[in-house]
Amino acid sequence: MSETAGRATGGVVAGDALDRAIRSAAGHLLAHQQPDGHWVFELEADATIPAEYLMLHHFFGNIQPEREAAIGRYLRRIQAAHGGWPLFHGGPLDVSCSVKAYLALKLIGDSADAPHMVRAREAILAAGGAEKSNVFTRATLAIFGAVPWRAVPMMPPEIMLLPRWFPFHISKISYWARTVVVPLTVVMAHRPVAANPTGATIAELFRTPPEQVKEWPGGAHQAEPWSSLFKGLDAALHRARSIFPRTHRRRAEAACERFVTERLNGEDGLGAIYPAMANAVMMYHCLGVPPDDPRVVTAWGAVEKLVKEREDGETYVQPCLSPVWDTALSSHALLEAGGHEREVRQGLDWLLSKEIRDVVGDWSWQRPELKPGGWAFQYENAHYPDVDDTAVVVLAMDRFRRETNGGSAAMDGAVDRAVDWTVGMQSRGGGWGAFDADNTFHYLNHIPFADHGALLDPPTADVSGRCLAMLAQLGRGDEAASRNAIEYLLREQEADGSWYGRWGVNYVYGTWSALTALNAAGLPHGDPAIRRAVSWLIARQNPDGGWGEDGMSYPARGGTRPDAPLPAPSSASQSAWAMLGLMAAGELDHPAVARGAEWLLSRQGPDGGWPEEDYTGTGFPRVFYLRYHGYRRIFPLWALARLRNLRQSNTRRVGVGL
Repeated sequence: MSETAGRATGGVVAGDALDRAIRSAAGHLLAHQQPDGHWVFELEADATIPAEYLMLHHFFGNIQPEREAAIGRYLRRIQAAHGGWPLFHGGPLDVSCSVKAYLALKLIGDSADAPHMVRAREAILAAGGAEKSNVFTRATLAIFGAVPWRAVPMMPPEIMLLPRWFPFHISKISYWARTVVVPLTVVMAHRPVAANPTGATIAELFRTPPEQVKEWPGGAHQAEPWSSLFKGLDAALHRARSIFPRTHRRRAEAACERFVTERLNGEDGLGAIYPAMANAVMMYHCLGVPPDDPRVVTAWGAVEKLVKEREDGETYVQPCLSPVWDTALSSHALLEAGGHEREVRQGLDWLLSKEIRDVVGDWSWQRPELKPGGWAFQYENAHYPDVDDTAVVVLAMDRFRRETNGGSAAMDGAVDRAVDWTVGMQSRGGGWGAFDADNTFHYLNHIPFADHGALLDPPTADVSGRCLAMLAQLGRGDEAASRNAIEYLLREQEADGSWYGRWGVNYVYGTWSALTALNAAGLPHGDPAIRRAVSWLIARQNPDGGWGEDGMSYPARGGTRPDAPLPAPSSASQSAWAMLGLMAAGELDHPAVARGAEWLLSRQGPDGGWPEEDYTGTGFPRVFYLRYHGYRRIFPLWALARLRNLRQSNTRRVGVGL
């Protein structure tokens, strides 16, 4: 327990304890600011990405003894007590993740008879065996000769030649899907064989010999009649593979190569996400591009940039980097804490240098008349800015220039361009997706290749909440875009009062996002929607005073809803989100807020930060989760500072968008 911890007296946390905690937390966050003004924290996923990195190198026959040993230490440490590897800390075994981790360890020399490998094998077999792996895992296994190619649904490169009106077109799938799938279609068409210098095999992970498996699994979300229809189409494509016209294949592969090369994005990589980068490297190899070609060198450089070597001797690979998001959120927390205008200005100036103004990205396929303006998530990703980052950056810049009179013509121009772009990206129905407008071709999530259920980027409550908050803070709450957004959010509220969180885990995140936006937009605190949300948050508070939720609440949607108190242990970031949501709803004096603050104070570390092993970020619900190492540093500071500020204000009402 930190020396800054204080007790709640009569339901109110002592002010001096609150002040000490805020100072300590702000100092901790400032200590992580980079010399040029920005923040970037580790972004950790599950075992999949470091395992895939090892597989990529072994595909090319490249053995790296020291790095492999460090990644091996990491993979063995995060193996769960159940014997397999989960998608998030404390989660159940995931077959696909576990199969990849097991294969990676065998590639680097772990014996199948080692105790940790025996435990993993038994757990995987008990869960149905490696034949239960998802599509992307089976594609990797096919490259390593572990399953036949018929185990992988067809996705031929000829999709690049389809017209826009066709039911499937790359403009109809999400940014992350198209950057991953386009190079992968070339790889799948060539069906390369991994060098696999250690000769590792995983036949022992299958309950049924893979060549005898007739029906490979589909996604849990896939339903009839779409499932059978697309399965029949996939079978026909497999049979027709050998008769695809060669001229069409060459044209299609050339189109894939142009797509990838145009978006190669320097050493920040295709799509600035690991799976797309790795597939780009393999695509160039399959097309016969020499290893010393600048395209290949650049693609490899992007892959290696994601490797994270830790001081404890472990190494893992990040799925991407998050500097724009981290810098914007850190700026918000420090603005709330007060007294750090110089450091915030440095961060905002850095963000100004990352504004995307000159590249017309894939979003323009749906909005061809819209001018660019906004921010991506990563250092560079000009083809793929997102409205979520853009809204959070604008909110920070607007608050800074109003509260400090420290704005500039450059900041004003960036804000205006970003707002115009964001409004232009609003989808029909009033919501916003993250990267594309009207990306709602839901039937595509039923194709066999989409067993992960994350092929699309439809509007979501959390992103829409941020956009509405931005417009409201800028005084544009009466415009049609804002009115439509309010109606969208009210429609999206779950029956129990919560909101679904697409990009954070999960209902606590979504409810915080919606409540702060609706408060900024002027919805009365007595509105039934607000009261239902408040009741939901209070009912979900853990006995210890904090809030917690894990990734299992995602599959619960559409099945058994989490109507009982959430079973997950309290976490620092989720407790802060709940407090921020309650305070936005006018519940400053509710005992739940004081208990949440006390929980945070009692768990603050001596360095001013908070421990948090939980994965409270979401890549893809049910499939891919993220541990933002910055969240435990940013959000508790934000919540505690807001609590102090509201107590000292005359209105006692949150007056900013977030």
